[in-house]
Amino acid sequence: MTTFAVGSLVAARGREWVVLPDSSDDFLVLRPLGGTEDDIAGVLPAIEPVTTASFPPPTADDLGDHESARLLRSALQIGFRSSAGPFRSLAGIAVEPRAYQLVPLLMALRQETVRLLIADDVGIGKTIEASLIAAELLTIGDARRLAVLCSPALAEQWTGELRTKFGLEAELVLPSTIRRLERQCVGGESIFERFPITVVSTDFIKSDRRRNEFLRTCPDLVIVDEAHTCVADGGFGGKARTQRYDLVRALAADADRRLLLVTATPHSGKDAAFRNLIGLLHPALHDLDLDQTKGRELLARHLVQRRRADIRQFLDEETPFPSDRQSKEVAYKLSPAYRDLFDDVIAYARETVSTANGAREQRINWWSVLALLRALASSPRAAAQTLATRSAALGGEDAAEADALGRSAVLDLADDETLESVDVAPGADASTESGTPQQRRLKGFLKRAKELEKAGDHKLDAITTQVKGLLADSYAPIVFCRFIDTAEYVAEHLTQKLGKGTTVACVTGMLPPSERVARIAELAAADGPVVLVATDCLSEGVNLQDQFQAVVHYDLAWNPTRHEQREGRVDRFGQQRDVVRAITLYGQDNRIDGIVLDVLLRKHEAIRKATGVSVPVPDNSDAVLEALMEGLILRGSDHRQDTLDFEYDSKVVDLDKEWQSAAERERASRTKFAQRAIHPTEVAGEVAEIRANLGTHAEVRAFTEQSLKALKATLKTTPRGFTAATSPLPGGLLDALPPGRETQLTFLNDFPVAKGENVLHRTDAAVEAIASYVLESALDPALPAEARPARRCAVVRTAAVETRTTLLLVRYRFHLTLPSRAGERTAVAEDAATLGFTSRDGVLSWLEPDEVSALLDAAPSGNVSNPSQYLTSALGQLAQAQAHLDAHGQSLAEKLRASHRRVRAASGAVVRGLGVRAESPPDVLGVYVFVPVPKG
Repeated sequence: MTTFAVGSLVAARGREWVVLPDSSDDFLVLRPLGGTEDDIAGVLPAIEPVTTASFPPPTADDLGDHESARLLRSALQIGFRSSAGPFRSLAGIAVEPRAYQLVPLLMALRQETVRLLIADDVGIGKTIEASLIAAELLTIGDARRLAVLCSPALAEQWTGELRTKFGLEAELVLPSTIRRLERQCVGGESIFERFPITVVSTDFIKSDRRRNEFLRTCPDLVIVDEAHTCVADGGFGGKARTQRYDLVRALAADADRRLLLVTATPHSGKDAAFRNLIGLLHPALHDLDLDQTKGRELLARHLVQRRRADIRQFLDEETPFPSDRQSKEVAYKLSPAYRDLFDDVIAYARETVSTANGAREQRINWWSVLALLRALASSPRAAAQTLATRSAALGGEDAAEADALGRSAVLDLADDETLESVDVAPGADASTESGTPQQRRLKGFLKRAKELEKAGDHKLDAITTQVKGLLADSYAPIVFCRFIDTAEYVAEHLTQKLGKGTTVACVTGMLPPSERVARIAELAAADGPVVLVATDCLSEGVNLQDQFQAVVHYDLAWNPTRHEQREGRVDRFGQQRDVVRAITLYGQDNRIDGIVLDVLLRKHEAIRKATGVSVPVPDNSDAVLEALMEGLILRGSDHRQDTLDFEYDSKVVDLDKEWQSAAERERASRTKFAQRAIHPTEVAGEVAEIRANLGTHAEVRAFTEQSLKALKATLKTTPRGFTAATSPLPGGLLDALPPGRETQLTFLNDFPVAKGENVLHRTDAAVEAIASYVLESALDPALPAEARPARRCAVVRTAAVETRTTLLLVRYRFHLTLPSRAGERTAVAEDAATLGFTSRDGVLSWLEPDEVSALLDAAPSGNVSNPSQYLTSALGQLAQAQAHLDAHGQSLAEKLRASHRRVRAASGAVVRGLGVRAESPPDVLGVYVFVPVPKG
């Protein structure tokens, strides 16, 4: 039986293939020559004939012109999906990283065991940065399996990002999927052994029942999303946070596990939590003196933290974040009937709390009436649902437990950040027996609240006016509500008031995450204006910038971080609008909103503007908020006129001071711990090399335009790119284009792009389809001439040469040996080169690289008579050129090896044994002869 070496060329099934690693004598793993990973096939030589193959050189009959020659070169370069350079994954992913997003990747590749905290600001692209690292580690074999720990609300999004942008097929591990996954396991196999890539609900896997199995079979690479919710700070953190911390700390205890922590809020003024977080990366960091240079240097190797201002202009690339966020507050007044109900509820609250028997009953009553007031400030429907629901605090066996249950149900606790915000009505019935006077009063309130739905809710008038204004200015808004009942109530109202031309959708915690994504996708596909009404189940982590440009806070969150999270859904990279809008509705006379707005929300915005950073409200804000609400409810309608004002005002002052101090510490930490491990000049060198190998934006645009014009498509320039009519295109290309492009292609110069549009970079699906078609059609002489925009040969007369010069377009295959702590891995990659020579007395003289580059852009200056004569002569010199082509391949291999070593320079353990070998002979794809203009 014939043995085929890895990287060699074979013929099977009527075409040429490259032999890939993992092949054996009796089973070959093959990729079509010039094909992608999707085209890989397995062949049994005992059943199907497989023979050694060689790539045929071009012939004199395959003659084109200067433009068709350029197209072939560009198609070859843009179409590569198995790069030989140190960033092997970049050629095969469907996203073009910004230059600044390569910094975490460089940092990771310089570590012997990757341990990195990615703490860039909201909207910069932390998911892309973490996924880039994961894709590269998996591609080079430094990691074998991957698990992403995240909120169940974000699991679908993570799965989609990994699949569509990075080609990584992940299985969702959720309560709803676990049984199906377990049925596919064999024997005692774990789902994490069965499925190499998983996206896992952190709160599902942290339980005592599931945690041990996960720790036993956990992948060697783990991404922890929203990592700040997975560390304890020594204070009240709640059981959920403690369980998450126990889980992640156990994962980090394995010194060989690669760990990527992702969060936009690593410090937030809480030193204990920050110490616990960075201690997961390296044990020494937990107690290290970070005020000393050595401590900061150690942390700098593990932490990347940048603001938008740091990377808006990075190297030669500008990232188009929204330039401005226009915010405004809109006040409304209660109707007389609504105001009367508020006054009566406050009177009821004062009475029930002051007459309670014992501390436990008092705290139960307190949380019950506060829940009712919060729901009443939201909507009549939320108030009605709260009035009909038992108080959560009833489950408390003592006052302390009643307080814990009440806070969790009523407040927006920072320590309870699970991304799955509680949006159900909290409950106000504090009675343990039915038929009590208290319950009769609540039933009266319930009846009045229901009547307010029919008429008398001025808040609905306010939201209608604001949404209509946004739609008139072509803004698609998201309206955020605190409770499910309020969201449904507002959505019903807007549907009625906005009419049939506008589509309104409602997304709440009642829907599982997958259905939330589906409903948003349906809304995005709707014709005409759209409005999304949602609860805070969508306030964090979900990317909505493609479909929406404005946020309306229908209900005030009692934690400013929630407002920042809501607005961060649209104010992020990828937003097409230069200006996003944020509108905050508040009740001018309901007294609840006034306290929250004055003490929390306006203060948060003032601190953000003054310091340039956004930090969560300090822990004692809940106590201050409770004290202020107590002043409102228990001591009269205007607590500021109370004789005890000083006590409460002093608490507000103390909160302000602590908050300001936390912001200053956060700003100082961002300066102290700014990313300094990788200098921009180092990134510049790697970015330049990547773009030179894979094609610059200008080259991709020129190639795409020229290819479509050669295929007779009509192009029209637009402010951001161009469009092309697809009707003249060959059927083979039309079939390969993405769905929805049957009549027109729209290409944009840069992100963001909307649904159905394409961006001019090499990994865009439409660009990839065009490059693949141009290359394959050039190698198929059986196709009609009009369907072959690129040709393998050309003879060009130009003033750029003084003697006849030949350029050869050569494709090289490399056999890579990539060492890592996980073991040695082999791979096959491709690269291209254009080499040139002149001939005198039968001796070939080879051009320098800069001479070749200059000639590639040479302009034709006349026709050539009898071009076949020149071409036949050049083709006859290929055998003589073979030795130089082989030598150049070996030179490229050495340069590639040096590049791999340079990227991993800081980690000697993963460069020993590194090898790059060029396969011989290389493939000569094109032969182009440049003829001088006759003198005189």
